[in-house]
Amino acid sequence: MKINLVSRAHDFARERLGGISRIFAVDATAGNGHDTAFLAELAGTSGKVVAFDVQSEALEATRARLAKNGLGGNVELFLCGHEKMAETLGSEWHGNVNAVFFNLGYLPKGDHAITTLPETTLRALDAAWEMLAPGGFISLTVYTRHAGGFEESAQIADWLGKMRARAEILTCGEHNPVEPWWAGVVK
Repeated sequence: MKINLVSRAHDFARERLGGISRIFAVDATAGNGHDTAFLAELAGTSGKVVAFDVQSEALEATRARLAKNGLGGNVELFLCGHEKMAETLGSEWHGNVNAVFFNLGYLPKGDHAITTLPETTLRALDAAWEMLAPGGFISLTVYTRHAGGFEESAQIADWLGKMRARAEILTCGEHNPVEPWWAGVVK
């Protein structure tokens, strides 16, 4: 039976974020805005959400999804790579982030030549880890069937292996050349 990894990530987030009164969340790869809208809904009016993407097309799609769902008052969008999250966000975010979502690969229905890259993703993962509050988490959905995707997946698997001593790590699937997989990394 095939598992919907986005649903798995959202269920995991609901479990972890339930009861937190002021949620600070980051969508490191805005894409079409599904995770951004989900996080904005969870954060409500008291929380804050930021989303990053290198494509203006992705941020436009995210903005439209937020507007369609009556969300966005608590969301800020940044046209830059996720590896710049720490330097882009103010000091109120450092050590206070409850959730960071990554969906790695390319923008669905977008230019498939524009993909996440191992070197920037690893820098973003390190930055996300440092920004997390105790009990905060990183949600990683890893797609491998694009140019460089399998290599990115392998490097993420190595990063997770190094994090095992410092984090609680849950997975659904594993690094492979065909099927996407998911990991939750809890601080």
